[in-house]
Amino acid sequence: MEIRPFRSEDEAAVVALWEACGLVRPWNNPVKDIQRKLAAQPELFLVGCLADRVVATVMAGYEGHRGWINYLAVRPDHRRQGLGRQIMAAAEARLRQRHCPKINLQVRAANRDVLAFYQRLGYAVDDVISLGRRLENDAPDAPP
Repeated sequence: MEIRPFRSEDEAAVVALWEACGLVRPWNNPVKDIQRKLAAQPELFLVGCLADRVVATVMAGYEGHRGWINYLAVRPDHRRQGLGRQIMAAAEARLRQRHCPKINLQVRAANRDVLAFYQRLGYAVDDVISLGRRLENDAPDAPP
């Protein structure tokens, strides 16, 4: 798999991949999320390609204290081939280059398969509670 930074011509394929993987939610517009990422550390938004076809993605970020992983996705028909492990390793390597001491990520509690995947990579559940506050709601029917 070729792993490289996202290019604008990848957008439709990336959004389709995220939809196929069940990552898209009404309150997170994937096109807006891509635009936001391109404004902040775009070199940490990676795609994995086989025969010029996007089959994997990961968005990494580092704010100086912790690294973060978002939108890790592998096409359902390409899973269990090591592609998720490869693209995570590429993201981790780029975060190490920035001297990132720890990576955080969030997984929906009901997504047991993904939790198991991360645990196989050496990630562990932290004894923390994730809090959030939405500053912008991307849902089409959200009030302005």
